[in-house]
Amino acid sequence: MPPIPGSGLAKGLAVTLRTMTKRTVTAQYPDVQPELPPRSRGVIGLFEENCTVCMLCARECPDWCIYIDSHKETVPPAAPGGRERSRNVLDRFAIDFALCMYCGICIEVCPFDALFWSPEFEYAETDIHELTHERDKLREWMWTVPEPPALDPGAEEPKEVAAARKTADKLQARAAQEAEAQAAEAAQEAQRGRTAEEEGQQ
Repeated sequence: MPPIPGSGLAKGLAVTLRTMTKRTVTAQYPDVQPELPPRSRGVIGLFEENCTVCMLCARECPDWCIYIDSHKETVPPAAPGGRERSRNVLDRFAIDFALCMYCGICIEVCPFDALFWSPEFEYAETDIHELTHERDKLREWMWTVPEPPALDPGAEEPKEVAAARKTADKLQARAAQEAEAQAAEAAQEAQRGRTAEEEGQQ
């Protein structure tokens, strides 16, 4: 059925009339903080305990606004006769928010969950050079990161959880088999003991 001529204009006018009849609401910022959506992109928080200085975030950043410095440190062997290992120690982690375009690539590519979106947005500066925030400031923003939303009850179980549960089930089944084998062996030992006692009485 072809559309009625002028129906689009009528729909547009209806939207305009509905908007005209609504009461105007003024946001009283900064006295009243705005209610931000749960996945707002404010700034990037750093959980530096998870950072392994793999440099993936800095390499994948299209703006090259992430600056990372580190040094290698030798770790003594965990057991006698073991080999010494070396690990990267984070010295500097800074993000230049004057260059950042909030694409979120660094957060997506981080394999160790060291970067998170924070809804914090009040970080304006009078000097553009002060928009380069070091890891101490990024760490402070980490505590403003909201809790992740609950999983959908009908969603598929994460692969990591499924693999861990499968391993736990195998270990539990093996432990049960070993317990049954030990119980059977103990029962046989008791039976042999009773048989030997009966033979001794005869």
